[in-house]
Amino acid sequence: MKQMTIRGIPEEVEKKVKAEAQRKGVSLNKAFLSLLERSAGISRKERKKVHHDLDHLFGKWTKEEAEAFNKGLQFQRRVDEDLWKKIGS
Repeated sequence: MKQMTIRGIPEEVEKKVKAEAQRKGVSLNKAFLSLLERSAGISRKERKKVHHDLDHLFGKWTKEEAEAFNKGLQFQRRVDEDLWKKIGS
């Protein structure tokens, strides 16, 4: 995603963006993007890129297969404390 610098933002626009951020409880950046998207007629759904290349796999595992898969991941999710300490120092 690209970044842009915008100079010369009018005080009225700044106030609107700050009010939007406060109302939604989000950062100024998110509020500005939301207002910009709305004014450009772009909906959030259009902006999101959703990939469907793995949809054919959805719902194919049995409960037992899913449990076996998750059991196999347990080893990978374990943190080796000694190795972690070596890397961090």
